[in-house]
Amino acid sequence: MKVAVVTVRSSSGEEGGAERLYQALVQAFADLGHQAEEVTLRTDESTFERILENYLYFYDLDLSEYDVIVSTKAPTWMVRHPGHVCYLVHTIRAFYDMFARLFPNAPGGLLQQQDLIHLLDTKGLERPGCKAVFSIGHEVSDRLRVWNRMEAGVMHPPLWQNPFHEEPSEPFLFLPGRLHSWKRTDLVVKAMRHVRSPLRLVLAGTGEAEAELKRLAKDLPNVVFLGRVTEDVLVDHYARCLAVPFTPQNEDYGYVTLEAFASGKPVVTCEDSGEAALIVRQQNGGMITKPDPKSIAAAIDWLYERPEESKAMGRRGHDWVNSLRWSQIAETLLEAARA
Repeated sequence: MKVAVVTVRSSSGEEGGAERLYQALVQAFADLGHQAEEVTLRTDESTFERILENYLYFYDLDLSEYDVIVSTKAPTWMVRHPGHVCYLVHTIRAFYDMFARLFPNAPGGLLQQQDLIHLLDTKGLERPGCKAVFSIGHEVSDRLRVWNRMEAGVMHPPLWQNPFHEEPSEPFLFLPGRLHSWKRTDLVVKAMRHVRSPLRLVLAGTGEAEAELKRLAKDLPNVVFLGRVTEDVLVDHYARCLAVPFTPQNEDYGYVTLEAFASGKPVVTCEDSGEAALIVRQQNGGMITKPDPKSIAAAIDWLYERPEESKAMGRRGHDWVNSLRWSQIAETLLEAARA
C-alpha cells in the first residue's frame, strides 16, 4: 500500500522529537513492505490568520493517490480521505491547556478563536472523517478527552534509533533539549543552589530561554552550558551522567525520558510533568518530586547517596524502552485504516 504520514514542520527548520517521530513512522511502514513518505507543510503559527490558513491548506490537500493517510499534529487531521487515521502528537496547546496561562484575562475575541480551534479539531478527528485516533501518551489523550470529548488509545512511540548505551556514572547531571520556558529548565538550575552532593549540571541545547537561564546560573560554577551538540556528544553525556533531571510542565511525551532510560540512567521529574512523570512512576525509573528547586535538589541528593538503587532504577527504564516496537504501531494504524 501507499502510505502518507502527514505532518507540519517549523518554517525555521528547527527539529526535535516530533520530527524524528515522523521519520521513524515512515520507516516503520517501509520496513513492513509498504511505500511510505512524509507529506509536510513548513509553516508557523505566528498569527491566528496564519493558523487558519494552515487548517484550510490540509482541508484542500489532494491525497487521493495514497491508500492510507496518517495525520499527526494540528491541523493535519483536516485532510479528507477514506483511509484516514490519526496518530496524535498534539493539538495547538496555546488553545488548550496553556490558554489560561498565556492569556489570563483573555478578551472575547480570543475566546472565540479558542472555540473555533476546538470545533475544527473535533470535526477533523471525529468519524467518519477519521476512522480512528491514537495518541503518543496519556497526557495527550486526557487533553483530548477533556477539551474535545473524544477518546484516543495510547501507543508510546519508541526511540527513532537507539545508539544509546550505559557507562559507569560520573558526578554530573545531564539535561539536553530546547531551552524553552515550558520545559522549566530554570527549576533544575535553581535546584543546583540546594544540591549538597558534588555534582555538576551539564545543559545541552539552545532556545528562547537561554539568556535567562545563563543569568540564573551566572554565579553557579557547577552549571555548564554546552550549546548545540552533535549526536556523539549527546550519547556520550547520557552514558556517563549520574541522572537526568527533566522537569517540564504537562509534557506530551518527552523523548528525554526515553533517551535517559536507553542509557540506563534514572530520571528526576515533577508531579505535574505530564507523560514523563507517568512513565517514571509506572516503570519505577527515577524520582518524582514537587515542582520546586528544593524538592528537586533533595531527589538528586537521594540518587547520589544511593548509587545501587539509582542504577536499578535506570535498568528498569532501560528494559521498558527496549520493549517498545515501531512495527506494532505501524501495524495497528494500518489495521484501523483498513477496518
